[in-house]
Amino acid sequence: MMKRNILAVLIPALLVAGAANAAEIYNKNGNKLDFYGKAVGEHGWTTNGNSTNADSTYARIGFKGETQINDQMTGYGQWEYNMTASNPEGAQSQNTRLAFAGLKFGDAGSLDYGRNYGAIYDVAAYTDMLVVWGGDSWVATDNFMTGRTNGVLTYRNSNFFGLVDGLNFALQYQGKNDRNSPVTVEYDNTTGTPTSISLSGNGAKANGEGYSTAVTYDFAEGFSVAAGYANSDRTDAQKNALTASTPAGVAYNGGASGDQAEAWSTAAKYDANNVYAAIQYAETTNMTREADANFANKTQNFEAVVQYQFDFGLRPSIGYVQSKGKDLVARNGFNGGNADLVKYVEVGTWYYFNKNMNVYAAYKFNLLDDNAYSAATGLETDDQTTVGIVYQF
Repeated sequence: MMKRNILAVLIPALLVAGAANAAEIYNKNGNKLDFYGKAVGEHGWTTNGNSTNADSTYARIGFKGETQINDQMTGYGQWEYNMTASNPEGAQSQNTRLAFAGLKFGDAGSLDYGRNYGAIYDVAAYTDMLVVWGGDSWVATDNFMTGRTNGVLTYRNSNFFGLVDGLNFALQYQGKNDRNSPVTVEYDNTTGTPTSISLSGNGAKANGEGYSTAVTYDFAEGFSVAAGYANSDRTDAQKNALTASTPAGVAYNGGASGDQAEAWSTAAKYDANNVYAAIQYAETTNMTREADANFANKTQNFEAVVQYQFDFGLRPSIGYVQSKGKDLVARNGFNGGNADLVKYVEVGTWYYFNKNMNVYAAYKFNLLDDNAYSAATGLETDDQTTVGIVYQF
């Protein structure tokens, strides 16, 4: 019974931390280094229409280090690296997820720079807890400061300068990252007429200067609330949306053309007595990427998740995610207006043998319809199933 009670405490902590139970490999003279990682065997299927299956096995490693400079100052850094294993050797991808370093000044807070999570993700993290999917109604990697991103200067303060327990806030600045690619046009081999245009040229992963902020408050006894805001300049390619470069005969209207990309979000959660429950609402303007890499003029987003941790290691989960696009531009048979960008229910579970080993399975009930918008953007409307096994340390 003692082992089961320990699992009930450890497993929720591992889910929130994401990096599992790091192994301390050095701790001497005020210098500490933790190494963490996991190997994941994962396979998925689509279950509607033309059934397909795909391997998505990967491994991930990282470290967290800190050094005590003096009584009030501590240096720290983190690096995290992901390696896919679903393609033949030589065709696999690797990428740095996180890489930042900074200084902590006692109760005055910490300041770091590098590749890190956007500050507003502090709010999104409340519901980014699903078994396989989740956290994708408005958050995306390298999408301004909604997820992991480059070149962010981040200030964090815990317990409001040591004066208010549970009140934390973050302030963040991001410099401009242009990343605008040349326009690529595909042509019909027989007629020589243009048939399609690459959207990489619209700066889908670029950003102008911007800032992000978040405030979280823990009321104790498991209840917490969070709120955040982000605002970034958009690059010329994002604002102009390539309309001037679109060749004749190619149906492409480019998406949102506003000067600023904005997001705000609020969330609440309960995390106690083996129960985890959270809800979140967010809105974005000129920020969220659609399935075809255009930017939506506006989105309204809702996420919710409920989980229960049994003492013997089972953790069932149910989540709901929706992103409603507003005033979307017309393209390829879609006349413009409103449409769902994301809408699904995920039902799944983990089973933890111990803190290092678990298996999981999840089913995604895709609630998107086959319509003019999904056809125009290539939006996936099939249900999906994924199973996996994890060793983590």
